[in-house]
Amino acid sequence: MKNYLRIARLDHWFKNALILPGTIIAAILVNIPITGFWFPLLIGILSACFAASANYVINEWIDAKFDCYHPIKKNRPSVTGNVKASFVYLEYSFFIVISIVFATFISKAFLITIIWFLAMGIIYNVKPFRTKDRAFLDALSESVNNPIRLMLGWFIVVSKPLPPSSLVLSYWLGGAFLMGVKRFAEFRFLANPEIAQKYRRSFHFYNERNLLVSSFFYALSSAFFLGVFLIKYRIELLLSLPFFAVLYTWYLYIGFKPNSAAQTPEHLYRERGFLVYVLFLASVVTLLLFVNLPWLHWFLENAFISK
Repeated sequence: MKNYLRIARLDHWFKNALILPGTIIAAILVNIPITGFWFPLLIGILSACFAASANYVINEWIDAKFDCYHPIKKNRPSVTGNVKASFVYLEYSFFIVISIVFATFISKAFLITIIWFLAMGIIYNVKPFRTKDRAFLDALSESVNNPIRLMLGWFIVVSKPLPPSSLVLSYWLGGAFLMGVKRFAEFRFLANPEIAQKYRRSFHFYNERNLLVSSFFYALSSAFFLGVFLIKYRIELLLSLPFFAVLYTWYLYIGFKPNSAAQTPEHLYRERGFLVYVLFLASVVTLLLFVNLPWLHWFLENAFISK
């Protein structure tokens, strides 16, 4: 049982905290008190956690023949043969069923998004799609899970209107930045192009230069769409942009470290300073959500030079 729980990666469930901003922002923008959504939020997060575990199970099982070339991942139960195919597929099916059952208690929009979340696990891992093997498309397709989580949080509160496209795009490209840095850190860690290509087929095309440049592009694009959202919906939040810039920069710095925690986000607990900063940034954003600064509105309305 321990091995089957390991391939479900329960320690990755913390990533579903990305649902919370969607719930909070939806409640603020549509002016609905968030206090009435605690139970649906709990059910929604559990649904997302089980869907994520289903995706992790199929990922570990299919990737076993590639993970054997990784100095750490070669010890996974799926690689060492300590799990059986029949039980793996049973576990995968169980997580899918539980996730969908929980999703039906929220809304139709939430259910459709959960199914999309599960479908991305197939598109990313399973042939003939297997976007994981295609350079750049791998990071972009894996990071789709970020806006999916945002939308799950949003649909816990309301099904219409849809979340702002600028925020969805920022979430997506921010996730692509994280995935780009992850691959950059992996490539540096493996330090052998031949082994790297056997472990991850997209490394046939990748190198440190194009991984770094693509990550820079993702970060700039994410910040741009975030700025559009902040100006349009809550200008006070514009003051948080420099802090987000520090966040991106710091994470890229972590990607340069030997055996970087960026390779395995569940190990980011080793970067205590970074985690403290994330909590600080969350506090800043929360404060700016509820504090009104009229002078910012005046500046926005009067800063343009009329002809």
